[in-house]
Amino acid sequence: KPAKRLSADSTNSHEGATGGEISALEEAFRKFAVHGDTRATGKEMHGKNWSKLCKDCHVIDGKNVTTTDVDIVFSKIKAKGSRTITFDQFKEALQELSKKRFKGKSEEEALQEMYKLIEGKGPGLSGVTKTVSSPTVSRLTDTSKFTGSHKERFDASGKGKGKAGREDLVDNSGYVSGYKHAGTYDHKVQGNK
Repeated sequence: KPAKRLSADSTNSHEGATGGEISALEEAFRKFAVHGDTRATGKEMHGKNWSKLCKDCHVIDGKNVTTTDVDIVFSKIKAKGSRTITFDQFKEALQELSKKRFKGKSEEEALQEMYKLIEGKGPGLSGVTKTVSSPTVSRLTDTSKFTGSHKERFDASGKGKGKAGREDLVDNSGYVSGYKHAGTYDHKVQGNK
């Protein structure tokens, strides 16, 4: 019971006078909940993002808490048949893991330490491929050195023209492509009257 009261107090201590603000813990939950999923609302978290949160925030220490422990707690906390957990279930899962992670401390202290690990954090971009800026790549992507039809695909600043640069756009004006006085017929006819 005291742990529940403590988590409610910690949520309220971070709220402003408006009450519309969310705690740093809930903000971290939402950031991880929407990570990598364009359809996610931030109200529920998938198991993949739960594991990422535990890795990125160092909940998994390799000794007391392992990836297996994290997966077991997620399976135990989530509703049967569901693939996600809510924020309240998330706090329950943290309470469960805090007992293992901080063995020497009381439940309340362990939970507070767990919250400190997560509050204010967001998903990291570890393992994401970085762009390489080597002379070879820059030479291949320098549009000023392009010739022929490829040169037509880019404007003066080197930005691609899109479809206009890839396809031959048909000119249905009725004039031959090399004719210099296109559009002057009406002027000539009216000038003779």
